[in-house]
Amino acid sequence: MSNVQCQNQHHPTKTRASRYWALGFDVGRWTLDIGLILVLCAVTGFAQDNKCTLKLAQLPDAPELFGFRMGMSTLQVKARVPRIVFGKVNEFGVSKTTINPDFDPLMDKTKLAGIRSLSFDFLDDRVSSLWFGFDGSFKWQSVPDFVNGISRSLRLPDAWKPWQTRGQQMKCADFQMTVGFVAEGPSFHLIDESAERTIAERRQAKEDESDAASQTDASEIVANKRDKTYYVVGCLPTPEITPEDRMVFDSKEAAEKAGYKLAKKCEQEVQRPMSNVQRPTSNVERHSSSSEYKLQLAWSFRKIQPKG
Repeated sequence: MSNVQCQNQHHPTKTRASRYWALGFDVGRWTLDIGLILVLCAVTGFAQDNKCTLKLAQLPDAPELFGFRMGMSTLQVKARVPRIVFGKVNEFGVSKTTINPDFDPLMDKTKLAGIRSLSFDFLDDRVSSLWFGFDGSFKWQSVPDFVNGISRSLRLPDAWKPWQTRGQQMKCADFQMTVGFVAEGPSFHLIDESAERTIAERRQAKEDESDAASQTDASEIVANKRDKTYYVVGCLPTPEITPEDRMVFDSKEAAEKAGYKLAKKCEQEVQRPMSNVQRPTSNVERHSSSSEYKLQLAWSFRKIQPKG
């Protein structure tokens, strides 16, 4: 019998205890792993549920917004700030303007205390974006303090996320907010996402309309009902066809099928004979005529020589 077998026979209790201890260690490790997985799942679920579902209509009036709110008309803003000057409205119904209480001595700063600059975006004469730039006298002087304060004032959930370098951002059902730090104080931007989508749709519709118009202009065949002639691309009728006599076809074939003929002006443009085109002088022709030119030049020079 080997020494190992003898030792196992003399110490059976010790061997059994070691096995139990190893088994207990494995069970403990498995329990710890399962616990960590459950904790991670709980944290992930909390993060997913920690979203902002508020809408603009649900935001209360906060003193930090100084009486301004999304959806205000230009008349209401004018009543609040009589010295404001509105920008020009573009083709999409958008206009922008900015007031600077710090730089306008005639502006009543008591109503806008702590504001260095305030920018408005309007869509169809309604406020769609508010940007506040605060100075060093404002009560919240850091991004974390501003986030905590504005969250209490507007009753916001804890759904802020990092934005840019030191800022914070929150996206809700139909609006978003950003908090940053500019110059000597914090900044706060409130944006109507529904208005932004409307502007984007209008821009896209304009682009689609322009693309369709350019494609139509490049392929349409203009015809004159009066003389039953049509004009191809690059050959415009002169004078211009009146609206009453103007016809448009998709192709030359469609125009000819309707009884129209290609205008003579266009025939001359398309089928211009080579005899009407000035042929450039070749090098051979230039060299062959150079001798004659030299003789003429020498003869002229000889005629003007003084007699001596």
